[in-house]
Amino acid sequence: MLPENLLAGQMMHRPLRVGDILEYAAEIHPDGEIVTAAVEGGLHRATYPALRTRVARLAHGLRAMGIGAGDRVATLAWNTQRHFELYYAIAGIGAVCHTINPRLSADQFTYIVNHAGDRAIFFDSTFTPLLEALWGRMPDGLIPVELCAPGHVTAHTIPDVRAYEDLFEHSDSFDWPDFSEEAACALCYTSGTTGDPKGVLYSHRAMVLHSLFLMASAQSTYRAGNRILPVVPLFHANAWGIPYAAPLAGCSIVMPGPRLDGASLWELMNGEEVGTAYGVPTVWLGLLDEMDRRGAVPKGLREVVIGGSAAPRPMIERFMADYGVDVIHGWGMTEMSPVGTLSALTARMEKWPLQERIDLKARQGRRMFGVDLKIVDDAGSRLPHDGLATGELFVRGNAVVSGYFENAAASISAFDAEGWFATGDVAAISEDGFLMIADRTKDLIKSGGEWISSLDVESIAMGHPGVANCAVIAIPHPKWDERPLLVVQKALGTDPEVDELRAHVGKHLASWQVPDDVVFVDELPLTATGKVSKLELRLRFKDHAIERTPG
Repeated sequence: MLPENLLAGQMMHRPLRVGDILEYAAEIHPDGEIVTAAVEGGLHRATYPALRTRVARLAHGLRAMGIGAGDRVATLAWNTQRHFELYYAIAGIGAVCHTINPRLSADQFTYIVNHAGDRAIFFDSTFTPLLEALWGRMPDGLIPVELCAPGHVTAHTIPDVRAYEDLFEHSDSFDWPDFSEEAACALCYTSGTTGDPKGVLYSHRAMVLHSLFLMASAQSTYRAGNRILPVVPLFHANAWGIPYAAPLAGCSIVMPGPRLDGASLWELMNGEEVGTAYGVPTVWLGLLDEMDRRGAVPKGLREVVIGGSAAPRPMIERFMADYGVDVIHGWGMTEMSPVGTLSALTARMEKWPLQERIDLKARQGRRMFGVDLKIVDDAGSRLPHDGLATGELFVRGNAVVSGYFENAAASISAFDAEGWFATGDVAAISEDGFLMIADRTKDLIKSGGEWISSLDVESIAMGHPGVANCAVIAIPHPKWDERPLLVVQKALGTDPEVDELRAHVGKHLASWQVPDDVVFVDELPLTATGKVSKLELRLRFKDHAIERTPG
């Protein structure tokens, strides 16, 4: 109810629902398409009108399986047309699409399936061995559906597996139910490093608004006719909004399937003339190496969007200075649907010299409409947005989580007294609105009472030609409490030395911020979302001794 002193507007209220996005795309953008590098091989194409028909038939199939409003339906799948169809058919009938990350540990995987209370699970054949090994720990009555053609089921030890394409023996139209925009449409669990994963339950309203916010904030990407390749998985926080925003804007989506190595991505992007590609930094290392080998950019590639973890400045410089590919650096969280900021520049900034533009791109960007940011000190008092004050980052907005699914304890601890969500990041915000993430609170290194940002050290180290990838972690020190340790994966054909790398970092930082030691590994461990696992590195090197004195 409005207060008495406010006059109510006289406008219709129609619920915002994700199913209307595909209906709109099929009508207004009939030439838009989904191109899939299929799991079984080859390329598959379908226009938005054809997808609308398939989604309607799939909705009938779901209903015939007994799936109804509010039921959770799990997916264990790569980025493919079939996964896209599940996004829309499940949500369209009022059920909840629960995307599962196959890289989770067995305990985390079984926890979230049981915690979510999933009624069915749709899985790619690639993941048959994983699901077979865990089937005894799945909920009673879980219905298995393999994403395959009739007669091609590979999961022989799981009882009563159905073939996906068998679900399409129904009418080409569907009488979509009418329900509230506040209804849940999707569920994604955070892959936290401590405690059980926490479920983020997205509403139809939040997803539609997030798509509109994204289109307004990334106008170079979301324009009719652009071809977008999401390397970011559909099982990772709504693939950063692409499955919803791209059809709405009239963009085509090129799905890479399971082949995510640099050579496969280059070939697919080149053949399909992809204009924009989304992924985490570890993915782009492989693509850049492939571009170096070929001496060429995939045909049509104009920009890459880098998120998931901070993009090192040398990576941004390689794309922009060496290859003329623009970089949009983004930041967000599963709890934010997930995009919060993007480093799209103003027309005035686009005229700045290249190195100054790269400096801005190395920041995490400015907030999208609908996302509010604040930083606070240890007492919870707000800090100014002057680019100097650094504090814990809090967010709020129409597409920001208001609580965790069936987890009251985690919900209570995640918000401050004003209802803002605590991100766990330490950041500063400039006068012109650029977010600068200093570090995760758990990854900051406190040495002798002074804070050291692991992200700053990593970004500088990545500028050395002998470093393919790296991470900085804190290890205990008897005098200084903690000291930074640099863990390096060497670039192919190089053999950098410890003192050489320390000297390189020392050119840019105070002496006490320079890692006291460097260790070399064949590969850096990755989390389920493709980020470097600093938790695993801290455990591996917890007894590493440092004899140097900082400074």
